[in-house]
Amino acid sequence: VQLQASGGGLVQTGGSLRLSCAASGRPYSSHIIGWFRQAPGKEREFVAGISWSVGRTYYAERKEGRFAISRDRAKNTVYLDMNSLEPEDTAVYYCARSVQFGSTQATDFRSWGQGTLVTVSS
Repeated sequence: VQLQASGGGLVQTGGSLRLSCAASGRPYSSHIIGWFRQAPGKEREFVAGISWSVGRTYYAERKEGRFAISRDRAKNTVYLDMNSLEPEDTAVYYCARSVQFGSTQATDFRSWGQGTLVTVSS
């Protein structure tokens, strides 16, 4: 299963964006789809994850509330809704898959596609 992120763009502070992560095929029931982001000069950090089978979610500390992850099984797509965006949210956002629910480590994830750039202007 290959994943591809899209939906990034330029938004003003306080704005919203919806990112999409499209799977080339149907993810397995054991898959966890996660969103990560990487800002210039910084390490890749976990944002949110969701279990493909039952839609159970988990978030990085302080991300829940402004960010919401969801999935559409019919479209083989996972979404990341981002609200009240801040300049600090500027980064390339990636999606990837794992089989370890609760993991926030990039090394536990596979099938990284090209990311999508989110730029939040002040």
